[in-house]
Amino acid sequence: MNKQQAQEKIAALKELLTQYSHEYYVLDKPSVPDAEYDEKLHQLEKIEANFPELITPDSPTQRVGDKPLDFFEKVRHTVPMLSLGNAFSESELRDFDRRVRQAIGEDVRYVCELKMDGLAVALRYENGHLVQGSTRGDGTTGEKITSNLRTIRSIPLTIEEKNTIEVRGEAFMPHRSFIQLNKQREKEGQDLFANPRNAAAGSLRQLDPRIAASRNLDVFLYGIGEWEGKPVATHSERLEYMRQLGFKINPEWKKYDSIEEVIEYVEYWTEHRPHLNYEIDGIVIKVDSIEAQEQLGYTAKSPRWAIAYKFPAEEVMTTLRDIELSVGRTGVITPTAILDPVKVAGSTVQRASLHNEDLIREKDIRIGDTVVIRKAGDIIPEVVQVIVDKRSGVEEEFFMPTTCPACESDLIRIEEEVALRCINPNCPAQLQEGLIHFSSRNAMNIEGLGEKIVAQLFREKLIQTIPDVYRLEKEKLLTLDRMGKKSATNLLEAIEKSKENSLEKLLFGLGIRFIGVRAAQILAMEFNTMENIQNATYKDFIAVDEIGDKMADALVQYFSDEKIISMLHQLSDLGVNMTYKGRQPNDASKDTIFSGKTVVLTGKLEYFTRKEAKEQIETLGGKVTGSVSKNTDIVIAGEAAGSKYEQARKLNITIWNEEQLKEALEH
Repeated sequence: MNKQQAQEKIAALKELLTQYSHEYYVLDKPSVPDAEYDEKLHQLEKIEANFPELITPDSPTQRVGDKPLDFFEKVRHTVPMLSLGNAFSESELRDFDRRVRQAIGEDVRYVCELKMDGLAVALRYENGHLVQGSTRGDGTTGEKITSNLRTIRSIPLTIEEKNTIEVRGEAFMPHRSFIQLNKQREKEGQDLFANPRNAAAGSLRQLDPRIAASRNLDVFLYGIGEWEGKPVATHSERLEYMRQLGFKINPEWKKYDSIEEVIEYVEYWTEHRPHLNYEIDGIVIKVDSIEAQEQLGYTAKSPRWAIAYKFPAEEVMTTLRDIELSVGRTGVITPTAILDPVKVAGSTVQRASLHNEDLIREKDIRIGDTVVIRKAGDIIPEVVQVIVDKRSGVEEEFFMPTTCPACESDLIRIEEEVALRCINPNCPAQLQEGLIHFSSRNAMNIEGLGEKIVAQLFREKLIQTIPDVYRLEKEKLLTLDRMGKKSATNLLEAIEKSKENSLEKLLFGLGIRFIGVRAAQILAMEFNTMENIQNATYKDFIAVDEIGDKMADALVQYFSDEKIISMLHQLSDLGVNMTYKGRQPNDASKDTIFSGKTVVLTGKLEYFTRKEAKEQIETLGGKVTGSVSKNTDIVIAGEAAGSKYEQARKLNITIWNEEQLKEALEH
């Protein structure tokens, strides 16, 4: 066999094996026995062994072909992978329906899908080939796990769509694979996986793709990220097109015209989910019309056009042995139930938050009680109720202390609050929690200064206040357990780097009550410097859009404290930046070329990332959406613009190249 003959035979075998694989793993309708598939695969392996230069990444033999990795690369999602808002009852689903109809009118259709309990993943295809697979991560940045995702045989390595597209879905472990895996681990004396979700996540985070391949994972795709493919008008059309391209779509999805039908679908699967060969933890309800989705838009965390109904949590009984107290960074005292270990929703639970004294009294919780617990939203353990009939008389009533368990200062209850609070500014527990918050990712983002290191530094009295972080010295760090020269150097470099952060990072890191990430950003943009914020009045704060009464009161109170003023002076003297470095919003009274305009970005941009272009356009009053419609004002077309460009031409929408965008942003 010469090279040309080998090339032709390889192409024929690849086409045939891809067809067989799709029939078996996606359609669940194999057309040939396993032996025939294995024989064809063996033929392909032999030819590729003789002509290794003809091996391509989309060959069926390469499903497990990559070498083990040293680490996973980070991947930034061009379109954020947002989470969904949750509903836990029929009334909350009706509230969702009411909000949707108020916003877009009565003509609404919904698509209902089973909510998989697995690991959210994104698959990127360029020129018809799978080029990248990644995890959701924090929604903005995930991990590149292409090698592991390629081992999932229901994921196509090639598709007919040649434009760049990204599809999203859930990788999961079927029940039979989970049972087989745990049986094998038990034989080998390894720890068992608690549930299929943990097993799937653990499999896809293996550095050796051969391990992932051995776990028999599967995937269902249900959404998109970046999309240059065929334009569609509805989510249901998109699902159908994805299915035509060879993607595995959960066959149980349905389209409905009313919330009544949606609720019937929810009730059916609440009862019938045990019959599935995979785990689901709810139902996802989406507005079908893409145009209506764009009209409804997004909150900071989730789309307004979709919601996830979560199934009622599994409830189990156990014994409450003790109640421990912890002190948060704002001084709130939180009681926690210490329980006899018990399995709930697939994992072992030993602790559950009791929130506050009022809840303990309301539920009459006593030490020694038999209690019912569940995971709120299938995540956070909580005590549902006490089984009073099981009391023997030895149970002890619990009383909250009158002094702080960390510093013994008197506790107070602020008006209209249920929580007891320690207001001692020098309380060690609060100081430690405050330092952990200050170093966290959304605040000053000091890598290496996590909870354990902060606790150690605090215990050794190397840091007691925020300015102390910037006074740390290498010699003193090296006295800590497990702190080598490299770790100490890396930590000091991260601390030094944090001095350059923009004002909003510092503002959030200070831990001012009611001031979250968004409020810190708004304040930094509005006042520009820390000095301006310190000098602002209640009226100045309340005049800022999105800053409410409680925020304004908290800001005035915080910046009037002499200790805070002294701390900020120290930070400034230590070189910490006190100014806003982000892009300044335009004067609201001044129109810009983007004011009130709907903009779509398509193709590859050279000067900007998608995120940078989007942020700058929105700062100038524009709105950036993901698809072209009659409501689009401007389409900005980069290299290989694809179908959105063609659709814009058909609709006579203004089309710019990247040079025009650059010029508009510079003026």
